[in-house]
Amino acid sequence: MTDAATAGEEDYSGLFGAFRYSFRVSDSLVFRLYVILSFVLGILLAFTFVLALVRWFYLTLGHSALETTSNAFLGVIALFVLGPLFAPVLFVARRHRRDEGDDAKYDSSLALSGVLFLISLYVGVVISVPSQYQSANAGALGRFLYSLPQLSGLLPPLAAALLIFALHRFLR
Repeated sequence: MTDAATAGEEDYSGLFGAFRYSFRVSDSLVFRLYVILSFVLGILLAFTFVLALVRWFYLTLGHSALETTSNAFLGVIALFVLGPLFAPVLFVARRHRRDEGDDAKYDSSLALSGVLFLISLYVGVVISVPSQYQSANAGALGRFLYSLPQLSGLLPPLAAALLIFALHRFLR
């Protein structure tokens, strides 16, 4: 192996290394902005999930085992939220590390699909808001989203996550 390849591998160790590496090697300004956005939001969401887990443990303290197994479900939700959030960064870092291409179009497309995933998370949350917390003056779009069944709030983030994967497969 060459010294440049070894240096690239040393810079790319784990999730945080992938963020640094992909930020440094990408020529796309849109992607670099997404790296910063996804890193900050990822930390905030991870902190929120940890606090939710601590609160959930506190609320189920002394209850049956069936109630406490729902704590594991929060971890699954965290993976389904943070995974697609970080996927564009990881895909771009992997692509550049393996020298599979230096296409700014690929980087920008994945960054925009990541932003679309963030928007879909918001839409999914709006759809799943219980009726007692819905805004009285939500506007036409808000009323439409509130009128959908709460379980359909899973569809926008799922579709956006699949779009990230599909773009990665199509553009490589």
